[in-house]
Amino acid sequence: MAQPATEPAKGSCPTPPPVHTEDAVTSVHPVDEKLHPSRLVPAALQHIAAMYAGVVTPPLIIGQACGLDLEGRTRLIAASLLIAGVATLLQTLGVKGFVGNRLPFVNAASSAGIAPILAIVETNAKGSQLPAVYGAVMVAGFFCLAVGPFFGRLLRFFPPLVTGVVITLIGVTLMPVPVGWAQGGDKTATDFGSMRNLALAAFTLAVILVIQRFGKGFVKQVALLFGLLIGTLAAIPFGMADFGALDSAPVAALPTPFAFGAPEFQPAAILSLCIVMLVLMTESSAGMLALGEICDRRADAKVITRGLRTDGLATLVGPVFGGFPTSAFAQNVGVVSLTRVRSRYVVAVAGATLLVLGAFPVLGAVVSLVPMPVLGGAGIVLFGSIAVSGIRTLSEAGLDDSSNIILVAVALGAGIIPLAAPTFYAEFPAWAQTVLGSGISAGAIVAVALNLFFHHLGTRSRHPAPALKSS
Repeated sequence: MAQPATEPAKGSCPTPPPVHTEDAVTSVHPVDEKLHPSRLVPAALQHIAAMYAGVVTPPLIIGQACGLDLEGRTRLIAASLLIAGVATLLQTLGVKGFVGNRLPFVNAASSAGIAPILAIVETNAKGSQLPAVYGAVMVAGFFCLAVGPFFGRLLRFFPPLVTGVVITLIGVTLMPVPVGWAQGGDKTATDFGSMRNLALAAFTLAVILVIQRFGKGFVKQVALLFGLLIGTLAAIPFGMADFGALDSAPVAALPTPFAFGAPEFQPAAILSLCIVMLVLMTESSAGMLALGEICDRRADAKVITRGLRTDGLATLVGPVFGGFPTSAFAQNVGVVSLTRVRSRYVVAVAGATLLVLGAFPVLGAVVSLVPMPVLGGAGIVLFGSIAVSGIRTLSEAGLDDSSNIILVAVALGAGIIPLAAPTFYAEFPAWAQTVLGSGISAGAIVAVALNLFFHHLGTRSRHPAPALKSS
């Protein structure tokens, strides 16, 4: 029988099997793919645009509340950028088996810590405000490191019913901040609440809405940044934007350790921020679960533990240089979902860029010089979107059950009391004022307690609160 035509002639070299390009490409998981710079750089810029406003918001608000001058606010912004860059690099590149979830995951100072930090600021004298804050943040970071390995077992106490209440309260309790900004920021100023300030805030908000409505692609994603830029440019002809102070800002400098004083450890402040840290750990865990699904790389218990360990390290070390509680940035999870660019190296480049920005305080000074009314117009969108995220989470929380409705109603009520009646807890001890004076802390305590009462203690609920979801 004749030999098949495909068999090589005797003595000749065998023909190697064909290489399939598709097989070669798919041998590298999309998360570990190293993209060409032409794709990598634009994708990284999208992440920076999505996160930048969120990164600089906490230092702007807290610096303003503490009465810091331009130099002080610049230091805070630079420190937040620096810590965000380091934390993001740790998460994406990681030290295998120890820290980093090795996913396209962004870590930075969370807005969830703003309200309880403002409560700490209000209950301390001027020289002790930031030291008390940083002492509490450092303990909260250590708490995260200690609890992180066991946090998976605690997630059942933080279902969407609880986290939805807390996230909603974060947005609601922060709304007075952009309202004050829109009026001018300084209540002692003669033009506080003037029509000129309100008109500039309204113009900034209108610009953001127009870009969001008619913008496409990348432009639409950075509507907030464009609003800040155009609003600031519009303020210049009216003398509402003073850039002369840029002359005093150093071009390049590294943050000075404990520039605002040695940390002070106050029990009430520590308790308040440890409660917030539990919420941040829940958000980070949910973000990792969601990102694992988006990237087709499941986030198991080990991945979540390494990710939370990164949160804890950044939160523990951050206050040395002026940082605040660090957690996941949900908006960047949305960028990955929208663009389908799943490479962790894209986010690593974004983190490295933040690190470089943090080493150039003059860039932070530019942000801090944005007029307060402009920040007010943009802040209404920013903090309002946080409340919307909480409402979206509550929509998954089984609110067809009457006990869940009561839980949410009472927890939201407890959280809104400090906002509706700021002097409600005036006769309470100082430690109780710090904890309950923050609507987020008060609402979280009530939500967790009622969740235990309705769904865990003594009986098995016929309609248990849904478990933490990754959506």
